[in-house]
Amino acid sequence: MARPGLTAERVVEAAAAVADREGLHGVSMRRVGRELGVEAMSLYHHVASKDALLDALGDWLMAQVARPPVDAAWRDGIRIRCHSLRDVMREHPWGPAIVESRRTPGLVLLGHLEAVLDCLHRGGFPVQLAAHAFSVLDAYVYGFVLTEQSLPFEPGGGVDDLAEEMAVPADAFPRMAAFIEQVIVGRSYDYGDEFAYGLELVLDGLDARLAEAADSR
Repeated sequence: MARPGLTAERVVEAAAAVADREGLHGVSMRRVGRELGVEAMSLYHHVASKDALLDALGDWLMAQVARPPVDAAWRDGIRIRCHSLRDVMREHPWGPAIVESRRTPGLVLLGHLEAVLDCLHRGGFPVQLAAHAFSVLDAYVYGFVLTEQSLPFEPGGGVDDLAEEMAVPADAFPRMAAFIEQVIVGRSYDYGDEFAYGLELVLDGLDARLAEAADSR
C-alpha cells in the first residue's frame, strides 16, 4: 500500500503524536520524520523549521479548545472555555508549555486569545482587569491539570487505598485526619470534581472585582 503523501497537516499531527508519547522535548525534525517514515529533510518542504513546527503545533492544540461563544454572558463563556481547556490539556500534557512559550504564535492561538479577551471586554472588564483575569484563569486551569497528572492515584479511584497507606495519626495531624475521614474515605472522592467548584470560586472573585471597577468609574 502506498504511503499517503506528506502535508503540513500530517507533519503537525505526527509531531503531536510524538509529544503525547515522549513530551515536548522529544519533538525534533528527525524524530517526526521517523514517525512518518521519511527523512527529516522531507519535512522542510512543509514546515520551514523546528520553531515553525512548534508554532503550528500550538495552533493545532488550541484549535481543539472551545472559544467563548460570542452571544454568551462573560461567566458562561469563560466557564465553557476553561472546561474545554482543561479537557484538552489533560489529553496533551505538553500543551501549557507550548502555548506559553511561543514568541511567534500562529493565527489560531492568537484568535483564541483574542476571543477570550473579547468575552471579558463584552462583560465590562477594563483592559487591566481583563489581563488579571486571563492570568489567574490560565494559572488555575494549568495548575489544576498539573496536580491531576501528579496525583499518586488514578482519577476516580484508589484514593481510599492511599488514605489507608498514609495512616495519618489524628493526634499529630488532626485537621488532615478529619479531612480524610469526612471528605475522602468511603465517599467516592474524585479530585477532578474539585475543578468546577474551584472555577466558580475564581469567577466569583472576578465578579466582585468587576463590580468594584464599575463602582469606581
